[in-house]
Amino acid sequence: MKRSIFILALGGFGIITTEFSVIGILPVLAKAFQISIDTAGWLLSGFALTIAVTGPFTVLLTSRINRKWLMTGALSVFVLSNIVSALSPNFTLLMIARIVPALLHPVFWSVAIATASRQVAPKDVPKAVAAVMGAISVGTVLGVPLTTYIADLVNWHAAFITAGIINLLALAMLVTYIPSMPVTEKHTQRSQVRSLANPQLWVNLLATIIMIAGMFSTYGYLAAFLSKVSLMNGKEISLMLLLFGGASVAGNWLAGILLSKNVMLTTRLFIVALIGVHMLAYFFGGMFIPVTAIVTLWGLIHTGGFLICQTRISAEAPEAPELATSLMVSFGNAGFALGSFLGGLVITRFGIQNVVWMSILCLLAALAFSFVFIKKRAAGTATFAKEKGTAIAA
Repeated sequence: MKRSIFILALGGFGIITTEFSVIGILPVLAKAFQISIDTAGWLLSGFALTIAVTGPFTVLLTSRINRKWLMTGALSVFVLSNIVSALSPNFTLLMIARIVPALLHPVFWSVAIATASRQVAPKDVPKAVAAVMGAISVGTVLGVPLTTYIADLVNWHAAFITAGIINLLALAMLVTYIPSMPVTEKHTQRSQVRSLANPQLWVNLLATIIMIAGMFSTYGYLAAFLSKVSLMNGKEISLMLLLFGGASVAGNWLAGILLSKNVMLTTRLFIVALIGVHMLAYFFGGMFIPVTAIVTLWGLIHTGGFLICQTRISAEAPEAPELATSLMVSFGNAGFALGSFLGGLVITRFGIQNVVWMSILCLLAALAFSFVFIKKRAAGTATFAKEKGTAIAA
């Protein structure tokens, strides 16, 4: 892969680390600011909800800006956000510091994926896009457990500084090695609007919200679950998150292979398997050795959800790949926010061990949606995509 693709992936890694790093330190932040765990959960759901509401709009509004400087600006905001987060004297300022960079999150992803696809030969486009998207898995593998460990070793302030340093490194490399990318071609909105008329696209987007809500109702509070139910300390929780993330890399690779063979079968197997893991966590979550195996299996399955959602959404909008990416980011984060919110409600009312049942309920609903088909894309849409040369980017 070219150096530029590595830099784009590093930028994505920094952004994902910023977004998800609080998962491992939610209990610490709740204690530091003397708030409940479900209130602290808004650091996750607020970030995600901002992306969900603003994503497609910010992508459209910035469509004429030089792509290099747009990504540079996005990473700069993430660096400043982590610095402000580390210095926040109260929860309100910390919340604001989380919301602001969320506005540019979908912008970076949409531009980075589109840029990566232009850096390689047509036959290598899927590999390039997968390399950038792989930052999600690597962010889970290294970013979340790293910041969790730093918070336990030093303090939560240092965890945010660590995330900021990662973003700063990506920013420096982007400025140094990525050439200027002015917008020269004129993009029309007609093909993108046309893709929105496909009802199956909206079915898949709704399914995305529900499925990711199921994935994150429990995972968003995994550190608290391991602390309260499994009775683990900070270092043990960091190890569990590392196991989860390591397994997710293999899971991402496995999901890609299975999706290339049968998308719907893979989708349904994923949902059923994830329901099974949540049930195991409920019944055996209090036992150290079993929960180690459960967390590893959980990571192996969990990460496939992102690739499944991206694949199903892109398949319904091949003529508008950038819009499809922004919709995936927006609806995915809506699911993330919904899951964090619902998980917090269950924890407050029924205790953290019972949060898994909210995940199971959402995943059962997502399974039902996998059997909903309204109509196939019109043949003319696929032809239009082919004529415009956009199918390759899908």
